[in-house]
Amino acid sequence: MTFDHIPVSPPGIYTVPAGHGKAARVKAGQKVKIINTHGAQALDFWVLCADDIGEYLDVLATRAQNLRLNPQVGDTLCSNRRRPIARFLEDTPGRVHDTLVAACNAERYELLGCEGYHRNCQDNMLEGLAEIGVETDRRISGSWNFYINIQLGDDGLTMTLDEPIGAPGDYVVVEVLLDSFVAFSSCPQDVLGISRDNVVRDFCFELLEEG
Repeated sequence: MTFDHIPVSPPGIYTVPAGHGKAARVKAGQKVKIINTHGAQALDFWVLCADDIGEYLDVLATRAQNLRLNPQVGDTLCSNRRRPIARFLEDTPGRVHDTLVAACNAERYELLGCEGYHRNCQDNMLEGLAEIGVETDRRISGSWNFYINIQLGDDGLTMTLDEPIGAPGDYVVVEVLLDSFVAFSSCPQDVLGISRDNVVRDFCFELLEEG
């Protein structure tokens, strides 16, 4: 399914409201600056190809390509069809950006004991895409998770969810290599300490001018 009728989003700064999603259409070669406004918020990120959203940033394929658990500046990120889809350009001052944990969904919060519907990252991705006219029910569990601090134990197997380490104003810059939709979630996780003090906060992203 294609979405050629959806225009490229204009350059500028966009706010992702606390606990919600936002998306934009970008051109191949465009750079996206993702700003952790308050420095304590977990940010989930996806890239989906504009000519076929069945092709998208795949964190598993990216790990295999780069032989790293998490991308580092200079790494190329791959789609589920093993094509280069994005490049990691900048990270100030240099943080852990997780690819190990799945984006939360409604079922995750049921398992955590929450009653009723709880906002979640996979639905937030769909919310952001729908806002710009991309109607889909394709939930992608493998997000790139900025500022989520997952650490491995001494056994190399056990994972712990540690205090987020972002500082106010920290940012990353990603270059998108294919005409794409970029989607964001201000992670609504308010149970496990993914965001500091279990407080969910807004953040911003900036679509940079070309050139």
